[in-house]
Order: sequence, then structure tokens, then C-alpha cells
Amino acid sequence: MQNEAIIENKVNYALVGAFVLILGTILIAGILWIASGGINKQKYDTYLAIENESVAGLSTNALVKYNGVDVGRVSNISLDPINPQRVRLELLIVRGTLIKQDTLATLKTQGLTGIAYIELSGGNTHSPLLVASEGEPYPEIKTIPSLSTRLESLLSSVAAKLEHLSGSFDGINSPENVKAFSSALSDIAAVSHTIAQRKDSLDAGMKSAASTFANTDQASKKLESLIVNVEKSAKAVQLMANDTAGASRDVGSAAKTLGGDTHQFITETTPEIHNLIAELNVLSASLRRFSEQAERNPAGFIAGPSPVPEGPGESSIKEQNP
Repeated sequence: MQNEAIIENKVNYALVGAFVLILGTILIAGILWIASGGINKQKYDTYLAIENESVAGLSTNALVKYNGVDVGRVSNISLDPINPQRVRLELLIVRGTLIKQDTLATLKTQGLTGIAYIELSGGNTHSPLLVASEGEPYPEIKTIPSLSTRLESLLSSVAAKLEHLSGSFDGINSPENVKAFSSALSDIAAVSHTIAQRKDSLDAGMKSAASTFANTDQASKKLESLIVNVEKSAKAVQLMANDTAGASRDVGSAAKTLGGDTHQFITETTPEIHNLIAELNVLSASLRRFSEQAERNPAGFIAGPSPVPEGPGESSIKEQNP
């Protein structure tokens, strides 16, 4: 009886142990299944991104965000076998995420922690979805330089420009330029000193010029009245010539009715009258030309005619025959 009880106890412990092991295994499997997503496990699509800069700080399983929203993770990081300056990033992105042909990827760091991740941006509503090129396993997302790379490039450009500016300044500050600048300052000082010494002469010249301008203005006003008088004289002479011509015609008519010596006298004096009329016409034309010239160039009338420019070769002839 005692032996049968011992055997039954051994059997019970074996069943309990087996049950515990099976239950533990099921529990662990369930936890792992739930952790992996269970029945709601998400599916991912693989995309490729090529970075042309260092990806220091980025690791596998790093987050992939689209406008700040988590949409996947980095599954693999490797160098391009053809060009080691490029880094290949394989991205697992939740299936259904709208990755367009104009979607861009860039490397960013999160806050003060410095944890690197991939940020997606862009993607116009009307742009077509991104698909893999022929012969490529994954669609390739275009990349843009990170902020740190852009800043580094900008600082390098600024440094190069500063270096160029420094070289230009050194060229400007050369001994020859300093000497020329000092000479120019000396010339300016000499001119200023000369002007200061001749201040009285310059003041007198300016006063004389002002007086000349005033006299010219007065002469111009007098010239206007003279032109008016000349025009009146020309009209009077023309009127006199017309009256003389009319009188000559009247005398000629009267000569026909007179006879003898009177007719002879009138016949002899008629040419003289015609000459007088011609001279009056010439005088009237001269007065009109004088008036027109004074109106066109009153300054030249006052100061005199301007010298006629020399013709070709005249200057050399004058030099040979002083």
C-alpha cells in the first residue's frame, strides 16, 4: 500500500511539471506574438535613400518620420559598393504611406539628445506615387543635404570669400598703392594751400564774373529795345522805298502830259530815283538781317563772333610758320 502511494505522488509531480512547462511556453509565445503586433501586425514596404554625406549618429532601427509623424524605421545602412562617398539607407515604411515622386528625405537630429533619424517631407497632392525604376529592387527616395551640411558649406563659402577679401585688401595695402595714396593726399594738400593763398584773387574774380553777368544782362535788355528800333527803321525804310517808287511812277505819268524841257528833266532824273529806291531796299534788307541775327544769337552779338574752327592741317601749318 505504501509503495503504491509513492508511485502516485511521483506521477502527480510529473504531470504538474509538464503542465507548468507547457503553460510557460504558451505564455511566452503569446507575449512575443502580442509584442510583434499580433493580429494587427503592420506590413512595411522597403524604400532606398542615398545620402552623399556622413550619417554619423544614425543607426539601424532609427526612426523614419514624415512631417514629424513616425512612419517606419531604418532597416539597413551600408556604403555604396561603387562609390564609397555615398551611403545606402534601406527604409521600412508602413504600407499605405503616400510616398510621392517629389518626396524628399534628409538626415536630422532630435533635440538636445542628438539622436539621428530620417525626416521625409514634400509630396504634392497631384504628384504620382514613387515606384521602383526598371531593374531596381526598391523605389529610391531623393535626398537633400542636412542642416549641418548646409551650414558647413555656407561657412566654407564665407571663409573662402573672407580669404579672397583679405588677399584683395593686402593688394590694396601694397607699398606702391600706399605711396600713390600718400602722393595724392600731398597733391590735394598743395591744391588746398594754393587756393587758400589765392583766396582774395578768387573772390575778386568771382565778383568780376558776377559784374560781367549783370552787365551782360543789362546789355541784353538794351539789345532787345535796339532790335525793336531796328525793325521799325527797316519797316520805315521799306515804306519810304515804296512811297518813292510810287512817286516815281506818278512823275513818269506826269512827264507824258508835259512837254519840252520838263519831260527831258524828268527823264534824266528817273534813273537816279530808281537807284535811290534800290539803295533803300538794300538798306531795309540789311536792317532786317541785322535784327534777325541779333534775335538768334544776342550773346554772340554782345561778345563778338566765335572763332572759326581750324580746318584739317591748319594747325600743323601754323606750327611750321609761327
